[in-house]
Amino acid sequence: MADEGHVKLLGAAVSPFAVLARMALELKGVSYEYIDEDMGNKSELLVRSNPVHQKVPVLIHDGKPICESLAIVEFVDELWDTAGRSILPTEPYHRAVARFWAAYTDDKSGDGGRESRED
Repeated sequence: MADEGHVKLLGAAVSPFAVLARMALELKGVSYEYIDEDMGNKSELLVRSNPVHQKVPVLIHDGKPICESLAIVEFVDELWDTAGRSILPTEPYHRAVARFWAAYTDDKSGDGGRESRED
């Protein structure tokens, strides 16, 4: 298993995208610190970690931020590849189809708080 290092997840209770990132970490059995962000009063950590969109989720692994839920899921799946089974399919065609539907779902999801939604 890859070294977990120090893992933090910045999320918000109203964000389905943060829930997706949390599910990936839980499925892989990764220990992490969850930080619930107040999207009306964004923390310096969030602004510094995602300066372009200033939105959640943001995964911080050993001080390096990864933004957007699908990128986080793929990162978690690839880094902790020996921790149980793969989250995404291993066959390239099926993986591409899963990425398409994940992006489509992200785009069409109700915005449960526009501030928490990724663009």
